[in-house]
Amino acid sequence: MAKPTPLSGFPEWLPAQRIVEQQILKIVQETFELHGFASIETRAVEPLEQLLSKGETSKEVYLLNRLQAAEGEEQSRDKQLGLHFDLTVPFARYVLENAGHLAFPFKRYQIQKVWRGERPQDGRFREFYQADIDVVGAGELPYHFEVELPLVMAEAFGRLRSLGVPEFKILVNNRRVSEGFYRGLGLNDIEGVLRNIDKLDKIGADKVRELLVDETGASQQQAQLCLDLAGISGTDASVIGQVRALAEGNGVAHELLEQGLNELEALLNAAAVRAPGTIEANLKIARGLDYYTGCVYESVLIGHEDLGSICSGGRYDTLASDGKNTYPGVGLSIGVSRLVSRLLSKGIVTASRSVPTAVLVAVLDEEHRAASDRVAAALRARGIATDVAPSAAKFGKQIKFADRRGIPFVWFPEGTNQAGEFVAHQVKDIRSGEQVDADPNAWVPQDAADLTPTVFAQA
Repeated sequence: MAKPTPLSGFPEWLPAQRIVEQQILKIVQETFELHGFASIETRAVEPLEQLLSKGETSKEVYLLNRLQAAEGEEQSRDKQLGLHFDLTVPFARYVLENAGHLAFPFKRYQIQKVWRGERPQDGRFREFYQADIDVVGAGELPYHFEVELPLVMAEAFGRLRSLGVPEFKILVNNRRVSEGFYRGLGLNDIEGVLRNIDKLDKIGADKVRELLVDETGASQQQAQLCLDLAGISGTDASVIGQVRALAEGNGVAHELLEQGLNELEALLNAAAVRAPGTIEANLKIARGLDYYTGCVYESVLIGHEDLGSICSGGRYDTLASDGKNTYPGVGLSIGVSRLVSRLLSKGIVTASRSVPTAVLVAVLDEEHRAASDRVAAALRARGIATDVAPSAAKFGKQIKFADRRGIPFVWFPEGTNQAGEFVAHQVKDIRSGEQVDADPNAWVPQDAADLTPTVFAQA
């Protein structure tokens, strides 16, 4: 068989790299559960018609087709399926289908793969993990959840710092502030303005100004005021005063603007207490997806801003609706694969070993393999990950086998040595060379961290 050609955009980590990813997922999951979020999993596919109605990302949907359709089977659009490009759209459908079985407000987390047919590049993949949290209400959802969710994410990223993940910042805006300001200016194409403001970091202020004039009907003055609003940022409530000064100084007033400012101020005040310095109001954050209606969030790693947002989301009021009932929600999603890829490609973190194994049990010879298996069984029964040497090579080679995998301990079962003397069970720490008598029914490593692989910052 010829050597396979790698597929770009579909990451496959080596074992030690996978351990890094697993440790990150474990901390994220633990944090979500500590805050009362329940785990769900949704199917990988959704009706194409539904996926195509959810904003610009719909253009990146992968279709799911059979290699050979059954005779007479039509490939009409309403029957086609696509792989989900995020976890929010499937979650909205899940809520509608299961509303009668859910207690609202419903808090869920979801960690799954998603697929997007975009051009692979640094931090961008065609298949990748996302880790989402959402809160959905029935008919209404109090604003305090828009405050709670970024604080939960701030806690999760704070705990990831223990693994060596760099510092982070969560950027937040409130679409009511932006929409109220734009309407107060006399602009009507709100979605168009938001989409263009969302391009600021990619194409710069001059090109965005041109787009606002050409595509949304803004005057040069209106376009400049939109850019002035987008230039306001800060981590405390002084941001609110800056926006009000800009609005009042230019005769801009709208009830949505005032509502959004009050909400944004509440978030900043809460963040100052629970996550000081980590949440920043940034009025250029717009988010390109059409379904966001309130707070919108993006997150960056300090020193790695070129990677783009590693965690984003926002408030949506009409995404989950069956025509009679509406289930407003707010959610945030971590781009796990994007984060992991940067940590690995830049050598920021590493794993202490490539396997979960803490102990390798040596084999004297094949006739005594059963004795080694019994030792391994005794250690595993007490939760110690244990492997048995694959061959009865010289002990030196068995130790090298363990060393190459990062296994810290090698166990030598009791038995009779070549001199005819009885030798008790012994365990060797191959890092220090210390070798001591040990009981497989009682032994534990002195350092509990040796039981499982650890992830840490590389020097």
